[in-house]
Amino acid sequence: MERDYRVHDLDPFLVRFTDDFGIRYYGLAYVLSFLIAYGLLALYYRRGRSPLNPDQQSSALFAIIVGVLAGGRFGYVLFYETGKLATDPMFLFKVWEGGMASHGGFLGGIAALLWIARSQGVPFLRLADIFATLAPPGLLLGRIANFINGELWGRVTEVSWAVIFPASRPGVPVEEIPPRHPSQLYEAALEGAALLVYIQLRFWKSDVTRLRPGQLSGEFLLFYAAARIFCEFFREPDAGLILGMSRGIFFSIFLAVAGIAVIAYARTRPPLSA
Repeated sequence: MERDYRVHDLDPFLVRFTDDFGIRYYGLAYVLSFLIAYGLLALYYRRGRSPLNPDQQSSALFAIIVGVLAGGRFGYVLFYETGKLATDPMFLFKVWEGGMASHGGFLGGIAALLWIARSQGVPFLRLADIFATLAPPGLLLGRIANFINGELWGRVTEVSWAVIFPASRPGVPVEEIPPRHPSQLYEAALEGAALLVYIQLRFWKSDVTRLRPGQLSGEFLLFYAAARIFCEFFREPDAGLILGMSRGIFFSIFLAVAGIAVIAYARTRPPLSA
């Protein structure tokens, strides 16, 4: 029996000023993510869970914003569009054309954390634990924005909740386009919502950040990597494979190894006093 699948017809713009310029949901997702991060940092300080005072919060968040945005863009170009960079070096700066890589954003964020730890005199692992709790809202909103944009769609499927993405087959009549997994929403649920709940519960309901600095950030990396690898089995690869694996799986393996290493390091050190 033929199913009536939903056809993706969402507008990526909240407000359009011209055909190609306006307020995009993707950009709005970043703005909201950083506002949520600022609010959480202020809450942590008021509750005695963060050493960063209001002035330090502002400078630290600015550094993180620069690190995540720069790392995400560099990562996208280097991991997914090296050919385009070779023919058009200015493509790196054409951010209005889209293109961010979460793994690159992680690297940029880590670089920013190293700078913050040194400049503010806060232990790096303690700082990493705090900022690990700020990332899931951004991951959640970013994946929802990916769905609204109709990009990073999933593999062809016949499940009842599949979606037809016209952008997956440009110029082809909708009735001839196969339905696909809405993998962006799977990622929003696992990398975003589930990770958000887990990390916040660990942060507020345990003394892990006080007793074993680094363990929570290691758990974040491991959880994210596992969720991303799982979701990659439903997502259409958007670049060439590496050793038979999608790039999302390949790079997530390194994140998982890093997470295990950080957890092991935190567990082998004597616990601090609560």
